Amino acid sequence: MTLPIIVIGAGICGVSTAIWLQRSGHQVILMDKGQPGMGTSFGNAGLLAPWAVDPVSSPRLWSQIPYYLTNPNSPLFLQWNYFPKLLPWLIKFLSNATDSQTRRIVAGLAPILHDSVDQHKELVRGTSAEKWVVDSKFSYAYPSQTAFKADAYSWKMKASAGLTPNIISGHAVQEEEPILGSAIQCLAVLEGLGHITNPGQYVKELAQYFVDNGGRFIQADVKNLHRRQDRISEVQTDQGSFRCGSAVITAGIWSKELMIKLGLKIPLVAERGYHVIFENPSEVPRNPMVITNGKFGVNPMEMGLRCAGIVELGDHQAAASNTPLRVLRKHAKAVFPNLKFTATQEWMGFRPTTPDSTPLIGELGNSGIFTGFGHQHIGITAGPKTGRLIAELINGQTPDIDMSPYNPERYVI
Repeated sequence: MTLPIIVIGAGICGVSTAIWLQRSGHQVILMDKGQPGMGTSFGNAGLLAPWAVDPVSSPRLWSQIPYYLTNPNSPLFLQWNYFPKLLPWLIKFLSNATDSQTRRIVAGLAPILHDSVDQHKELVRGTSAEKWVVDSKFSYAYPSQTAFKADAYSWKMKASAGLTPNIISGHAVQEEEPILGSAIQCLAVLEGLGHITNPGQYVKELAQYFVDNGGRFIQADVKNLHRRQDRISEVQTDQGSFRCGSAVITAGIWSKELMIKLGLKIPLVAERGYHVIFENPSEVPRNPMVITNGKFGVNPMEMGLRCAGIVELGDHQAAASNTPLRVLRKHAKAVFPNLKFTATQEWMGFRPTTPDSTPLIGELGNSGIFTGFGHQHIGITAGPKTGRLIAELINGQTPDIDMSPYNPERYVI
């Protein structure tokens, strides 16, 4: 009897993996302690971001650290009571803030990001989720051309991945995006991109498509993964134990605990991300954008105008903080001075981040245990391709990209 493949984690990476495995003929069980699409996949900015190739840990970070740590309106926060636990990860993270390491990271991220819009369209073709994928342009919004020029290193890294913007300045900014106030005087516009207009519903409908086509979803909390002769044999949950031929861990930040159960300590921390949704907005941007001063994405969605971003390094078990949400609202008010709305929604989630900003995609030795987590800001973007790559590896195929940058064993200690 052929045993099923169990995919642990029903966010965009897990659901994509389950669908691609199902399409290649496998019996698949998808597991999550919650409902599909209700974790980080629910609250992200919904941006398909091939432009997100350059990591936060670029050489510019060293000069920016004093600003981030002393300016109360900066987009970076630390939970100082968590700092002692964070410090080992932070040292590894900062060691990557060099030109050579940044170029290595960019070269690794580009192959899983560059065709993200096409990857999403292939995943959803013929499904009810197809309607949530929308073609669009994307703009980086700067307070001035000087600010854009100061970001030259980031654009140099983007150019190495084939991304070159059209620059709009002065009064033409408001002609391009009437919602923007005078605080924004320069736009760097990228063509031919896309976005998701309801990320949570998008993943939920993909999961239902998987079930409708014979897949099985089990809401369960995974307690352990058992191996026999160094191969995965069984997944133990609070709903019973399930035998399997292979297992895929795509549980976001919660993957860290699952890896510990395997005796592996992965340096994964939570970038606690926030969003505010302005319901029934009086105006919305024509296309998504990122507000560079506040480091948050702006996306007109089905439920309202979502502003999502901010980075708070801290404990993924702790409740949301008030200050990041306050700062997010303050920045939004500054750039959208005429925006009116009837109510707001607030949310906080966890971006699973490795010290080199690169996800873990691949097999742990010959264990039959595969990983697909650690995507930091690019989970929604790279989810479909991550699932496809894992399916190819399980099928014994050789992916058409170099998989070494994502090797999960680089962090096995």
